[in-house]
Amino acid sequence: MAPDRSWMSRRQDCTGHLSEEFKKGVMEFVDFVERNPTVIDSLGRILCPCTKCKNRIRDEIFWVEKHLCDRGFMEGYINWTAHGEERWVEQDATNVTQEHEEEITNPYVDMVIDAAGDNLNVMEGLEEDPNPSASKFYKLLRSADEPLWDGCTKHTILSAVTQLVNLKSEFNMSESCYNRMVAIIKSMLPESEKLPEDFYRSKTMIQELGLGYEKIDACPNHCMLYYKETSDKTSYVACTMCGHPRFKPKAGDTVNSSRDVPYSILRYFPITPRLQRLFMSKITAQYMKWHVDGVRHDESVITHPADADAWKQFDATHEVFAQEPRNVRLGLCTDGFNLFSGSKTPYSCWPVFVTPYNLPPSMCMRREYIFLSLLIPGPKSPGKRLDVYLRPLIDELKVLWDNGVTTYDAWEKKNFNMKAALLWTISDFPAYGMLSGWSTHGRLSCPICMKNTKSFRLQHGAKPCWFDCHRQYLPVGHAFRRDRYSFKKSIVEKSFPPKRMSGVEILNELDKLDEANFGANSRGKNGGFGTIHNWVRKSIFWELPYWSTNLIRHNLDIMHIEKNIFDNIFNTVMEVKGKSKDNANAREDLKLICKRPNLELVFENGKYKKPKATYVLDSQQRRIVCEWIKQLKFPNGYASNISRCVNLADGKI
Repeated sequence: MAPDRSWMSRRQDCTGHLSEEFKKGVMEFVDFVERNPTVIDSLGRILCPCTKCKNRIRDEIFWVEKHLCDRGFMEGYINWTAHGEERWVEQDATNVTQEHEEEITNPYVDMVIDAAGDNLNVMEGLEEDPNPSASKFYKLLRSADEPLWDGCTKHTILSAVTQLVNLKSEFNMSESCYNRMVAIIKSMLPESEKLPEDFYRSKTMIQELGLGYEKIDACPNHCMLYYKETSDKTSYVACTMCGHPRFKPKAGDTVNSSRDVPYSILRYFPITPRLQRLFMSKITAQYMKWHVDGVRHDESVITHPADADAWKQFDATHEVFAQEPRNVRLGLCTDGFNLFSGSKTPYSCWPVFVTPYNLPPSMCMRREYIFLSLLIPGPKSPGKRLDVYLRPLIDELKVLWDNGVTTYDAWEKKNFNMKAALLWTISDFPAYGMLSGWSTHGRLSCPICMKNTKSFRLQHGAKPCWFDCHRQYLPVGHAFRRDRYSFKKSIVEKSFPPKRMSGVEILNELDKLDEANFGANSRGKNGGFGTIHNWVRKSIFWELPYWSTNLIRHNLDIMHIEKNIFDNIFNTVMEVKGKSKDNANAREDLKLICKRPNLELVFENGKYKKPKATYVLDSQQRRIVCEWIKQLKFPNGYASNISRCVNLADGKI
């Protein structure tokens, strides 16, 4: 008789964490495998039945157990035949619950609602008719279950179309080749077949998922978008600021030539249908209120952004918005990267991601809930002109705040008016300057101290320095405030930390600045730049009605900062040539600022010599560090193979 393994479909509990029932079931699976040594190879590996490996990849039992906890079991793997269990007779399989049978019936239903998370059951017992957008989506779900021909049990229309389109993309198949292949397949099928006859109709069917994108022409100099009133192709054929042509010149006869090809294109992925899709999933919709009614195991620990002061202040300031717990709170992040890392010609591409924070911690940072909203083209970074490309997203956010959009909640089976608000951005420090409008270069680059900074310019290093600026943030009476040796020599810190400006105060200061001009012939910097302020422009985020009330508007990505600081410290300790911060100029400045006589340059035989610092490793110590790094192993997918970068002979990374 088949055992009850319905726990395999209940990986998470009501709080979004790994359920105890599932943990116990995974241990049961591991014990079962260890009792069947025939399925374990000579290296101690077994087939991994997680949703990604799907019994195609072998791994150690420890990693298989971790994969199952992170991803869950592959669909339909109730009978562990690949791990030594005998196949159940057909009648015993009826012990599987009806709920799980629905889950494994058609994986293409899961594909349709991939943006909404796990599987659904949305059409039972509707208390209120879905709005037109939701009705269109559910109609597509029904078509996913429609057989490819009368009596077909292996394929539905959607499963066949998606596999064929994926095949075309994977093998770079031409459209004419695809159409010919489909014609041959249709001739082999019964007369009742319903397969779309060409690529155009197949693509139209998939586009009904409602998760498409818009192409918006842009000036390659980042001056403007051909958007809304400037989108007309006949009236706006060149940039109104720099005069750069909008379209590439056509070759040959201009009358019979192909369509206009713009120099630069912004890809914009509207976030409204993606947020609506979250509520179309019965399972995901119930978690969209987790920030309000989710269980916290320790109230003194911030386990979710909703526990922080910034979220609480936003709710207190905008009470009407907070009264509807299904209203979505969003975070935005962006960074540039080189698409062609191995190429000599760099290409800086800037994706902009939006994340809904209503979900529990275990869900909101998963890949399927991080929405790509903008794909900003290169080859150069937009810099301070990033606002030009953010225009479509900001316009959509203003609509979501002011008017909202009618959305169907599959959990409560009712329509409601969904609104959304952007709480903050997340970026590294250079991108912070692009998003906020406060320049991160120069003596005033600190966005906290601003004009009250205590930074100074190094006499020999010729760079701004913030050494010893942190002591003013220590409590009054702290021993470090009176320390005359460890920091700046003979300096006792008596000042208090500078007062942080509120959002309203910053907005009033920004309103005094000249309006930014993003053209190629843009004006110079605002008066007082670098002396009393570092504002380059008034950021486009200030157009959001609630932006000035946010307690935190921009967050720094700790991962980037930690990585950069570690690189500098590690290269200095390992004394990497050309990358160490312990150079002659640093020693000269050290003599002027600090009391470190044992580190000052020594003049011998007509030359200055740099005494070896106690924090610098010798060759033997560097080799030991390299041997340790060579042996490091990380879980699959968490880090690259750093051991390949180690040179044991020279003791270098």
